[in-house]
Amino acid sequence: MGTAERREGPEDGVAGESMTRRGLPASGGVRSYPRGAGVTTGHQQPEYRPLWVEEPARRRRMPDPVRTAAVRAVIIIAVTLMQAMVAFLCTLAGSWLALPMVISSVASTVVATWGALDVWVTRQVWNQRDGVVSVPSSTARSLRRERRAARRQAKAARRDRIHRQGSAGQLSHS
Repeated sequence: MGTAERREGPEDGVAGESMTRRGLPASGGVRSYPRGAGVTTGHQQPEYRPLWVEEPARRRRMPDPVRTAAVRAVIIIAVTLMQAMVAFLCTLAGSWLALPMVISSVASTVVATWGALDVWVTRQVWNQRDGVVSVPSSTARSLRRERRAARRQAKAARRDRIHRQGSAGQLSHS
């Protein structure tokens, strides 16, 4: 819905005015409340306003195996970046730990590359097995029909040629 949303009061069920995400009126003017709502005096309840409003997702959720591979890859890449930073700082400080950290950072970079490729491969495999059902387009279907018809005609022509040759060279049994 963008920045302005329609709110509904919990008790009265009447749609409220258009509000921004901060809870201020979209018009910028003074907000008018239904009778007895909004202001807390004595024993009255304050107006209930949810912290967020559920909106439908713009894209579908990633499949579980792909999401698992992606989370694993992100964790591996984060650890690799931390190792590289520690290796750099150890090198600047002249610490003995610099060499082992550089070697482990190189190894982690290989593992992080594998993790990123794993996400890509897992996604491709999932799409191939369980993804969108492939429906041929009308052009592909018509091309296939034409090829099939051409094969049938070629087969029929071969059959006719064989029959003509067979009847012309046939010996009589008399």
